Amino acid sequence: MKRMKLNILELAEVRWKEAGSMKLGSKILIYSGGHPHERGVGILFNVTTAKSLRSWCPISDRVVVAKLIAKPLNLGIIQVYAPTSDSEGVEVEKFYEEIEKVKDYLKFQDTKIVMGDFNAKVGDERVEDVVGPSGIGTVNERGSRLI
Repeated sequence: MKRMKLNILELAEVRWKEAGSMKLGSKILIYSGGHPHERGVGILFNVTTAKSLRSWCPISDRVVVAKLIAKPLNLGIIQVYAPTSDSEGVEVEKFYEEIEKVKDYLKFQDTKIVMGDFNAKVGDERVEDVVGPSGIGTVNERGSRLI
């Protein structure tokens, strides 16, 4: 994080049970896992950004959300890890429902950043201000849903 000058680092496939937080040197890690040791997501904050961490909530072993005090608007960081393309449709729908639950946790006016692994391909065609020409391959179903 220091070398890349990152304030926030997203983590997927943490593979820890339960949910919790811990101090790692001067950094703070929040995580949400499941049972058995599968999946799991986390967000690692540097010392400066960690001071702005107001609260956080483990939604599931695929979604965790953090609230940060910021100006001009507070910030909501949503870390996700989507099911793979081999997963059943029910599991995929459950994942997107979990993301919707975040709306109950964050205020309408909070700036929201959604980051993580969506297991999606957005393709290499420009889509308004959402997707640039630097993608790879052809957009897939999950890529369309993400866009």
